[in-house]
Amino acid sequence: MDTKQEEILIYDGFLISVLLKGIISVGEVLGGIALFFIPPAFIVGIATIVLNHLPLPSLQGILLTEVAKYTTGTVVFVALYLLSRGLIKVVLIGALLKNMLWAYPASLVVLAGFVLYQLYQIFSAHSLLLVAVTLFDLIVMYFIWREWKIVERHQGHVR
Repeated sequence: MDTKQEEILIYDGFLISVLLKGIISVGEVLGGIALFFIPPAFIVGIATIVLNHLPLPSLQGILLTEVAKYTTGTVVFVALYLLSRGLIKVVLIGALLKNMLWAYPASLVVLAGFVLYQLYQIFSAHSLLLVAVTLFDLIVMYFIWREWKIVERHQGHVR
């Protein structure tokens, strides 16, 4: 059983992490929508300009090779992925902020699915950014779990 002070700290962590996740999710939705309207050649051109200023030539070469693979099919996949991922999380985060009990386990299941996919991507692509995103998702999941148990206890739904 948590003390009142511990519950406040858990709620603060929950609120901050879920709000940050919400901001990121809205960004994913906007990015997904934007990708439908931005031609792949424009994205490749901007990325090439930015990457040409990297101080590490070997990293620059690797990234430029990856950017060159960016095609219309890739854009559609990334756009749909970001849009669906973002929309799902925006809906769940809205429900979490309204203390809807179903949203706690649903959010944990959805985030666990994303974490599993991200782990697969980490082991195949070795992305440090994806490692950071995955760690953040695990922190968010921790606070969702803890807050869910507190909300259930206060609403008398303890199993």
